[in-house]
Amino acid sequence: MSASTPAAPAVTGAAPARGTPATGPAAPADPRRTAARGTLTGIGLMLAGAVSVQFGAAVAALLFPRAGALGTVALRVTFAAVLLLAVTRPRLRGHTRADWAVAGAFGLALGGMNILFYQAVARVPLGAAVTLEVLGPLLLSVVAARRVAGLLWAGLALAGVALLGRGGFDRLDPAGVAFALGAGAMWAAYIVCGARAGARFPRLDALAIAMVVAALVSLPPGVASAGARLLDPAVLGLGLVIAVMSSGVPYTLELLALRRLPAATFAVLTSLSPALAALAGYLVLGQGLSAAQGAAIAMVVAASVGAVRTGGR
Repeated sequence: MSASTPAAPAVTGAAPARGTPATGPAAPADPRRTAARGTLTGIGLMLAGAVSVQFGAAVAALLFPRAGALGTVALRVTFAAVLLLAVTRPRLRGHTRADWAVAGAFGLALGGMNILFYQAVARVPLGAAVTLEVLGPLLLSVVAARRVAGLLWAGLALAGVALLGRGGFDRLDPAGVAFALGAGAMWAAYIVCGARAGARFPRLDALAIAMVVAALVSLPPGVASAGARLLDPAVLGLGLVIAVMSSGVPYTLELLALRRLPAATFAVLTSLSPALAALAGYLVLGQGLSAAQGAAIAMVVAASVGAVRTGGR
């Protein structure tokens, strides 16, 4: 989506020697140890989802010449919605209007994030697009943590973006830059709304409902842009692969991670996204990086990792 992970809470007390027979009733599980395991599980889920989504985005760029950015988004989100509905079969009764409002906001954030991000990837290299996009979650983490150190890490991230500019940022398409920053804002909204929706709906019901909303948002512009090209068997097949890699797998893992991690920690765990996007862009799309661009991405990653450590303490 590991260079570093939040420090696990310290566990006090010595463990019994291996092979020592148990005497008396079993001691209750240490809640701090259980919390640590839950945190590590959440981190693993988040990182696995990040790898899937970045390589899925690189594969999606291969579909742009056939279906365009909007058509690719429509296929990705619609296939993901169908798959999630078939797997989760969400319960639609027993929810309040407030529940549906939260799920609807989650879906709008999800759809908007996808549309804006693919518009950015169609105009700027994948690594640069994700580096700009990740500023949204990073800003969210700084605001949520409310620590002075968070401002220092945010400053380091902005310095990385400035260095990215010196490495060729000024030659990037201005519209692509604006789309990437807009996707970052929607990403932050996705994190907040996802956490709230996950608390109101059981299992993965919130994600399935949100994906349907995102599909309804994405389909009209996608159909208007690509038209009958969306029905080409090759386009449909690649769209299904992209849906699994970029939506179904990562969003499922991320929603599960949100139930184990604070929103601020989840946000800054996206720190590896620019590096993974640059790697995917190089391996799949042949998009190389200059030394300055590589250093800029490393600075943004380091800033997010530092924010993770600060939040962990």
